[in-house]
Amino acid sequence: MNKQKSASGLDQNLAAALSYVGVWITGLIFFLLEKDNHYVRFHSLQSLITFGALSLITFIPFIGWVLSPLIWIIGFILWLICIAKAYKGEEFMVPFVGQYVKKTITEK
Repeated sequence: MNKQKSASGLDQNLAAALSYVGVWITGLIFFLLEKDNHYVRFHSLQSLITFGALSLITFIPFIGWVLSPLIWIIGFILWLICIAKAYKGEEFMVPFVGQYVKKTITEK
């Protein structure tokens, strides 16, 4: 496991995994706290966008309400995968979101 520290003082792998634990809320927190560590910024922004979008979709009248159970099942599985991959030090890219986040983080 990589022992590089994040701005929060935690190991970067732990900080990246924790950015998914509270879905988009902890993603936002770690994204705002972390200014230099690209690994933590990648995972926190990916959490913010992915789980923020999934949350918003469920509020769309009718379509969101009908798809909500499927969205939450897929979201839960994706959530577990993201936490595990981040903690292992892998830069797992969520489809459609990962490439955008990677480009955004590296352009800083």
